[in-house]
Amino acid sequence: MSDYKKRIADSIFLEKLQGKGAVLIEGPKWCGKTTTAEQVAKSVLYMADPRSFQQNMMLADTNPDYLLKGATPRLIDEWQLAPKLWDAARFEVDHRKEMGQFIFTGSSVPADLSKVNHTGTGRFSWLKMRTMSLLESGESNGEISLKKLFDAPNAIYSKSDVSLEEIAYLICRGGWPVATYLKDKIALNQARDYFDAVIYSDISRVDNKKRDPEKAKRILQSYARNQGSQISIDTIVEDIRNNDTSITRATVNSYIEALKKIFVIEDLPAWNPILRSKTAIRTTNTRYFIDPSIAAAALGFGTGDLMNDLRTFGLMFETMAIRDLRVYADAIEGNVYHYRDKNGLECDAVIHLRNGNYGLVEIKLGGEKLIEEGCKSLLKLAGKIDTDKMKEPSFLMVLTASGDIAYQRKDGIYVVPISTLGV
Repeated sequence: MSDYKKRIADSIFLEKLQGKGAVLIEGPKWCGKTTTAEQVAKSVLYMADPRSFQQNMMLADTNPDYLLKGATPRLIDEWQLAPKLWDAARFEVDHRKEMGQFIFTGSSVPADLSKVNHTGTGRFSWLKMRTMSLLESGESNGEISLKKLFDAPNAIYSKSDVSLEEIAYLICRGGWPVATYLKDKIALNQARDYFDAVIYSDISRVDNKKRDPEKAKRILQSYARNQGSQISIDTIVEDIRNNDTSITRATVNSYIEALKKIFVIEDLPAWNPILRSKTAIRTTNTRYFIDPSIAAAALGFGTGDLMNDLRTFGLMFETMAIRDLRVYADAIEGNVYHYRDKNGLECDAVIHLRNGNYGLVEIKLGGEKLIEEGCKSLLKLAGKIDTDKMKEPSFLMVLTASGDIAYQRKDGIYVVPISTLGV
């Protein structure tokens, strides 16, 4: 496992280092933050190293600038153990007057920001890393470029040889870097171990509040059953009360906020286009995990379970697709949103770039019927947008789990298997 698999975030990271004195890399535990930073760092301080932990903590409290000495960029791993290092690094950046001095990475437990005096504005840049997309883990050939789709090519073509059963396996395995080097059950165990670490440890360590692992498990199971929807906290409470009558709205809220802080769940914000008619647009966020394997682990699902339950398979594939679209959109300065109006018209993903260009994406398992449904929905939404006041969509796409080829239909809509999509 010594070979480093390149990440899409690598180039974003280097660009941020060139423009700020320090970069903070955030993201879920085990997503590869430290490994990515180590590829660039010229010196490293591992705060949690047991051989020097006590000394590091003492110096962080009494002489933090000493810990910042070293060749730059200097990586400070697990910086949140000593929040004073943040202000010390800000001070050094101000006085050195050079870019790319420090890289801060941390685990799933956020820093105590009450001990930080300065926000870091103008000195720090933030980079969010997620788990690996299929392109990064080597399961997508990347021949259909999301960036090029915004340039509206006349035709696309790519052949996919990834089966539906393989997609089911990749959902359950997830994009955890270590799992991509492993096979079969050993690879699948990585997500299950991550899930156990979340409910038994991380969800309590996030703010030092003791939380019940069984309640955490039931909340995550409810989230998994309702991923890809806009359900309310009250609905989650009612769902859990079938097994736990003591659960309260305040408890569910507290647990969900903790899960967001440690990047277990990452909801999708609503998109608000300018429409020709006065249609009320739903503004509730859509529920998603940062990686589909967390949902699979929460429900105890494996590859065979997904193949025998296509409804749940579809929900988890949607989470995988949103993960990959987010990773690819980051590379082209875009964000991903969800659209739904009061009449039930939805668009699973809207990729919106800084320049105002946007693409509409429906996510389907595959098959002629589902693809046709996705195309009809895309055309209906595209027809509602007031193109006198905003741009036309750059492209319409149905992103599928299965399918032999990526192609463009006669109506202009792209049909793209996820195993052919890339940056």
